[in-house]
Amino acid sequence: MTSPETLKQNVPAVAGVILAGGQSRRMGGGDKCLRPLGGRPILAQIIERAAPQVGPLVLNANGDPARFADYKLPVAADVIEGFAGPLAGILTGMDWVAAHAPKAEWMASFASDAPFFPRDMVPVMLAAAERAGANLVCAESNGRSHPVFGLWSMALREDLRQAVVEESLRKVDLWTARHKLVSVGFEPVETGAGALDPFFNTNRPDDLLEAETFAAAAL
Repeated sequence: MTSPETLKQNVPAVAGVILAGGQSRRMGGGDKCLRPLGGRPILAQIIERAAPQVGPLVLNANGDPARFADYKLPVAADVIEGFAGPLAGILTGMDWVAAHAPKAEWMASFASDAPFFPRDMVPVMLAAAERAGANLVCAESNGRSHPVFGLWSMALREDLRQAVVEESLRKVDLWTARHKLVSVGFEPVETGAGALDPFFNTNRPDDLLEAETFAAAAL
């Protein structure tokens, strides 16, 4: 596996956002990312995988930011009120990056409920963007798209703002279809508990139980 030091050397001006602004209805409310998995909060495991792949990293979450104080990350609430979905979180991340890391050319996004995503996701996506001349990259696995795990050109920030604010656009794929998007496939990971989709997420209590099985395996 590529070391964190090498990842940092190979990643150009890329910032990151962890998206935790949803309402977690299918989990029964609350912060999914603060639930324990393998004895540790899911968010701690997300940060452990994401931080070596990017420069500045921000957490997009609504409500009292004090509940995330232990994680030592800046917290940015949605710039659009009313839980407007993942595009609002992406725009929030972009606005934070523009203000705090203005040299960043790209922003990587990570879901806060999928603790097994690849540790080399960002460098793989950057390489794909360069090959295709794309300004958006989306993850795929098992024939499914995972747009919350993506790489977003900061040059598209105002275009996204117009779509979300003025057009009230909420579906990620409707906006990404307007731009040059490349999808990158990631293979399942073989574990002692079977094949694991790297973008397996803990949406429901049953998912969390299944994730415990994978967390107990050597990943």
